[in-house]
Amino acid sequence: MDTTPEDTVEADLPGRVQRILADHLETRLDECVALDAGFGEAVRELSRFVLGGGKRIRPTCAWWGWRAAGGAAEGPEAEAALRAASALELIQACALVHDDLIDESDTRRGHPTVHRAFARTHHEERWTGGASQFGMSAAVLLGDLALAWADDMLHAAGLAPDALARGLRPWRAMRTEMLAGQYLDVFSQVRGDETPEAALRVAELKAASYTVARPLQLGAELAGADPARLAALEAFGHDIGVAFQLRDDLLGVFGDPEITGKPAGDDLREGKRTLLIAEALREARERGDERDAVRLRSVLGDPGVSPERIEEARAVLVRLGAQDAVERRIADLTASALRALEEGGLAEPAVTRLRELAVALTDRTR
Repeated sequence: MDTTPEDTVEADLPGRVQRILADHLETRLDECVALDAGFGEAVRELSRFVLGGGKRIRPTCAWWGWRAAGGAAEGPEAEAALRAASALELIQACALVHDDLIDESDTRRGHPTVHRAFARTHHEERWTGGASQFGMSAAVLLGDLALAWADDMLHAAGLAPDALARGLRPWRAMRTEMLAGQYLDVFSQVRGDETPEAALRVAELKAASYTVARPLQLGAELAGADPARLAALEAFGHDIGVAFQLRDDLLGVFGDPEITGKPAGDDLREGKRTLLIAEALREARERGDERDAVRLRSVLGDPGVSPERIEEARAVLVRLGAQDAVERRIADLTASALRALEEGGLAEPAVTRLRELAVALTDRTR
């Protein structure tokens, strides 16, 4: 890795992660093409998906966890830490590919989702069998492949054995928590669990853990952080991670499709029982306003709901104060996270960068 002052890791962290991923995926793609040309073409779609966008939040968190615990900015250990951090993007790819399939989403980042892309190819090529089934099968297998390659990439990062052993603690917990969060997300929908507590638990497991908290801990563990620093990063990561998900929930209903890359009101069509929905239904119950509750429930999980009814549901959420309630929760979580960050005895420039990252994650339009 070139570490001249003009091109340090921290000058362009997402760019460095992108190049590491591109190199890794190129090698793995060659292996797959050698196995079978058809499989190689499928893996090219996975590579395009991984490299085609994303904020690289998880590697960024891991890197600043590394630096917050005293990890070096340059040198062989820093290079290994960054390669390990970059492996988080393959876990993210697995989660997104499977999540889009579970939610039956049509687009991601303004492009067809993986299962839709393969279904379209099946249709265009006039292959036998069902196009949707083929798309679903391809997405499941490529998501699984991304998760397997994430483990491969972590173990091949060049970490010292003791650092790898420490890093595996948050890594293993993160994988289980991510899948638990995804399961609870669909479980709460089929049960019709509309409590704020259930919504927050999904946010903790599905987003806070694998987006912010565990990546921070991964980086810190690789650097050999002491318990006090690990605790500070855990507190910061939990609260910012939940706030990040709550912002995502707001964007899923009120976001601009031209910016988010997803259709307006997609979370309503998918029937997601987010905190936004839970707060609205709780307020409706307390007001004894059954009409607003019925209006809101009527659009949840209806994939064919009209834009007019989506707009009506948005008005209900605003009228019941749910949007403001979630905004207040985001502000409170961000404030508590920043207190933990300031009081954690963490190293600079990581504290400054994590403070900036907290704002970027919780005050955004996409």
